[in-house]
Amino acid sequence: MLDDALNHLQAPSTPKRSVEFIVVDDGSQDKTTAVALELASQHKNTDLRVIRLTKNRGKGGAVQAGVLGSRGRRILMVDADGASRFGDLEQLWDEMSKLEVSPETAVVSIGSRAHLVGTEAVVKRSAVRNFLMHGFHVTLRTLGVGHIRDTQCGFKLFNRPAALALFRPLHLQSWLFDVELLILAQYQNIPVAEVPVGWHEVAGSKLRLISDSIGMLTDLLVLRANYALGRWSIDDGKNA
Repeated sequence: MLDDALNHLQAPSTPKRSVEFIVVDDGSQDKTTAVALELASQHKNTDLRVIRLTKNRGKGGAVQAGVLGSRGRRILMVDADGASRFGDLEQLWDEMSKLEVSPETAVVSIGSRAHLVGTEAVVKRSAVRNFLMHGFHVTLRTLGVGHIRDTQCGFKLFNRPAALALFRPLHLQSWLFDVELLILAQYQNIPVAEVPVGWHEVAGSKLRLISDSIGMLTDLLVLRANYALGRWSIDDGKNA
């Protein structure tokens, strides 16, 4: 993924930008930190930092740590498995620029795989995985958060005002944090552009289909209940 990113950003046709890379090691037991530091030593002219969490916080917690530890004007959240095509950043960037009327305007631009439904990339997935995917989307619509066709794509661009407004009050540390981000954006009238991007299935996913699907449904119910009852608020992270 990092090689793909560097190849794109260093290409003559890509607009020149100052860039930093942040790798978040979510308290892993493998060599993630060592590999990231080795990559940093290989790319000495690249600003690459590693945030290592001492305890596993979940994907939401890891992404939150990375975003709040970033220094850029625009912040791209991207999964490390390379399932997304890094060059699609330009499409997200352009859509954000159309909505960003001033530097203070909070804007989100997210990658979407919704256009791939029915294509070989999705059809070849297991019947159980596709069944759970459709069930998840039905649940989102039932609970009133179906305004985004693909909430879970791991390729999302935030400008700095949006990143602070959404990640500071974020409560969910699990896989479902994307949904809370989009709900927080909806509550704060932050525009979200959904942009079709390239994507392919990558073997080795750590998502456990049945147990994690049950956990995501539970988190979704907890999420809606806490906001509906006023236990969670968009003001929760103002002092973070």
